[in-house]
Amino acid sequence: MGVWALLAGHPRLELSATASTVAGLLEQDAALDLVLLDLRLSDGSLPHANVAELQQAGLPVLVFTGAERSSLVRLAVKAGVLGVVRKTAPSAHVVAAILDAAEGRAVMTTEWAAAVDGDPDLPDAGLSERQLEVLALYASGEKAERVARLTGLSAHTVNDYLGRIRAKYASVGRSARTKTELYQRAVEDGLLPGPEHPGP
Repeated sequence: MGVWALLAGHPRLELSATASTVAGLLEQDAALDLVLLDLRLSDGSLPHANVAELQQAGLPVLVFTGAERSSLVRLAVKAGVLGVVRKTAPSAHVVAAILDAAEGRAVMTTEWAAAVDGDPDLPDAGLSERQLEVLALYASGEKAERVARLTGLSAHTVNDYLGRIRAKYASVGRSARTKTELYQRAVEDGLLPGPEHPGP
């Protein structure tokens, strides 16, 4: 069921704005109490970056998602969302979750628990937002020159970032010397989906 149909006629809920990207939503300057965030947006942005941008705007976030991989859910949970609710959940459950989140209460679901419990106990390399963006693109198979074009950075800067990323991982005992190892670190940290658990 779509969000419009779900909220239509509900006495305590109103859908004020919709957008395919976070930037598009914020440009509308709508009065919002809560953002229902899909993990896969049309611009290919990462969940933790979207959550951070919405929180900076003072907007709490509830993830409203389909059958995404656990790595994406884990990224959102790490970023501090109020909860995770499936689009396939019963309508009454979704409405209750929205009402709770709108009042600032955490929405504890099995998806939330699975994301937390499944988080590997690995030391944080402390990568910056920009470094995470470069790592996600490069580790997904892009060449440095292509990463530079996609991010608006110079190829020299991208290579400098990759060197810093490798050094940060090495400093916490997580080798990232090769592109394969960088891919493994990106999967471990939830930036990329792993190949061993194909989606439904």
